[in-house]
Amino acid sequence: MSVRRTLRRATVLACGLLLFAACDKQKQKLDGPYATEVAEAVPMIEKSIGLKFKSPPKIEMRSKAQVREFVLKQFTEPQSVRDLTGQEAAYKRLGIIPDTLQLQPFLANLLEEQIVGYYDPRTKVLYVVEGAPKEVADITITHELVHALQDQYISMDSIQKVRDDNDRLSAAQAVLEGQAVYEQISIMLGGSNIAINLPGGWDRIRDLIRESQSSMPIFAAAPRVIQETLIFPYLSGAEFYRNYKERKPDTLIYKAMPASTEQIIHPAAFFVNRDAPTRVNLGALSNATASYDNNLGEFETKLFLFEHLNDQNEAVRGAAGWDGDRYAVINTPQGPGIAWLTVWDSPVEAGEFFHIAGQAVEKRFRIKATTGASNTDKSYSGANRSVRLTAAEVSGRSVVIYVDVPSGANTSIIQPAQVRLTQ
Repeated sequence: MSVRRTLRRATVLACGLLLFAACDKQKQKLDGPYATEVAEAVPMIEKSIGLKFKSPPKIEMRSKAQVREFVLKQFTEPQSVRDLTGQEAAYKRLGIIPDTLQLQPFLANLLEEQIVGYYDPRTKVLYVVEGAPKEVADITITHELVHALQDQYISMDSIQKVRDDNDRLSAAQAVLEGQAVYEQISIMLGGSNIAINLPGGWDRIRDLIRESQSSMPIFAAAPRVIQETLIFPYLSGAEFYRNYKERKPDTLIYKAMPASTEQIIHPAAFFVNRDAPTRVNLGALSNATASYDNNLGEFETKLFLFEHLNDQNEAVRGAAGWDGDRYAVINTPQGPGIAWLTVWDSPVEAGEFFHIAGQAVEKRFRIKATTGASNTDKSYSGANRSVRLTAAEVSGRSVVIYVDVPSGANTSIIQPAQVRLTQ
């Protein structure tokens, strides 16, 4: 979800706790102020990544109250308000967050629970929360120094300003967080191979990330989509970056960043046959007006299916072959709804999504398709909603259209002839 723009500015470093638990025995403890920590960490980061700091960032302390003030400020910026309002409406209509959940206060409390420290690309300062255990603060500083170095060679602030392209933003953040997590652990292990020299290897890292996050009460109570999108940049991003280091040693990932979560999830889509996502313009809508539009990407498409089917294998199968998407939060004369178009690599994969998404609708609303349903068009009516799934072609590409509107509203919202697809 593109509220990650806010999550990145207020860096969530619960993974610092798990890395301390995993690696502390192999870490040399240091005495002295954080300036000493920075002086030791900087050359190790430079050697591992292959870039020099133009200048190390300044470090300042922040109270819990100041951290909360910082977080709330991010949420009150006009663009953040627009994104949160639009995405809250979209995720409620897709049924992946409860209708009663208010994202802004919930995310503010969640971030306040998790933040140990953060690098702010606007001020170029690395902030550490007062009262943080020294070992955790040390790890946090190493992690955030990687972000500070990234910011000196790519504009993190400009990445955070990507608009209405949630999937691309998610992929970029996976690289930034993934590199920071990987290099942080590698440095603590003396620059050695994590998978070989860390007890339990990479699988243990995966488990520890989830265990660490789940130990936090607000996170543990969060809807699945929030939990998974919060973990994704650290976990899947670190796996992607490990793959990158092995396949392209002594090169910089910043020169050819992944453009989609598909490329993060499936290494072949980035390293073997670069599969650029299809960009979707829905064009003029019929029988409704749009109030917000964005995309989900393969990762959140899978989460949509998993939320309603509670079957990981089916969710993965249904999202495989994703090649692009766009949704619009809409207003109809009967009330609000959502219209969503997905593009697929082949007719077979479009057909699988059509079928599995139909199962998700049935389980979510506990309804069956109405009489006359076919392999390309299914309508569902129940729980005061009208839902329609349509398989079609746009410019020779297989697409699936999902529309959810109040009962009585016209479900012909997206017109295939109006849709434009580009690479």
